[in-house]
Amino acid sequence: MPRPRIKDVARRAGVSEKTVSNVINDYEHVSDRTRRVVREAIEELGYRVNLAGRHLRRGRTGIVALVVPELDIPYFAELANGIIAEAERNGLTVLVHRTRADREHELAALDGFHSDFADGVILSPLALTAGDVRERRGALPLVLLGETVESGVADHVAIDNVLAAREATEHLLALGRRRILAVGGRDLPGPGTAEARTLGYRRALEAAGVGYDPAAVWPVAEFRMPHGAAAVAEAWAAGHRPDALLCLNDQLALGALRALHERGLRVPDDVAVVGFDDVEAGRFSAPTLTTIAPDTHAVAAVAVELLLNRIAEAGETTDRTAPPDERVAPHRLVVRESTAGGHPAAR
Repeated sequence: MPRPRIKDVARRAGVSEKTVSNVINDYEHVSDRTRRVVREAIEELGYRVNLAGRHLRRGRTGIVALVVPELDIPYFAELANGIIAEAERNGLTVLVHRTRADREHELAALDGFHSDFADGVILSPLALTAGDVRERRGALPLVLLGETVESGVADHVAIDNVLAAREATEHLLALGRRRILAVGGRDLPGPGTAEARTLGYRRALEAAGVGYDPAAVWPVAEFRMPHGAAAVAEAWAAGHRPDALLCLNDQLALGALRALHERGLRVPDDVAVVGFDDVEAGRFSAPTLTTIAPDTHAVAAVAVELLLNRIAEAGETTDRTAPPDERVAPHRLVVRESTAGGHPAAR
């Protein structure tokens, strides 16, 4: 059976093809009765808008690329789901690419994969520098996620990681914890997420008059559960006895919970634990995980909005471009059993 066309809808509804097009594009100057009749005809015939043809007529593909370091880390999977949903609401298709934080893969994404298959790129880099972004060869619309690249070089959306880590550390300090190990921390200058969260940790300690110990910043090779467990094992072997762990993502925190359990340590009685990202596993772990919850829905919505703005700008005849747009997405501290022990009075 041939696919119904717009003229078939017009014939069924008894209107012109232009009127059908006006209804499909939701133009205001169509009467309610006509709109209803056209929509009923669309439903009866099973007509579907040819998005590919629409995009091509506008000189676009209708496809955007989402480029993330990993897909098996829950935060990136949840973020990808949000961006795909937001893009679909705007008639776009998302192709997802994984870089494994490889610099060459990230550079290829930065230059649009040397192809015209996409209208723009949403990129979460780990290996790129600000210079890479400034010197990129392609002019494909670009939005950056996270804090690896310094601000001011491209449209960018992230939570305030310094503030978030400070709030998480202040929560631990308010519980009377003073020996706080920063698992995954990196006390180095730079715009990276780990660096930003470590800075927030330091600021909270300094504001509370608690001495900062560089040895309490414990770097990891990867932000995964085995590395969180290994960090706890290494710290205990080195003689550290923290009364709290600030883990710079939930994967590290979940691994740390297991390692603490294996050592007979009670959470939060002996060691309180805080993570970042509010992934689903932390809501069902034993104990449930206190965490910083970024508003991933806001991150997704803003990222797609910024990219659409740049795509529209690229289609204009003027050479003038707006300066990079910096957006900060909300976050909140979610207190659960790993710091509050499950007792309402402790929350």
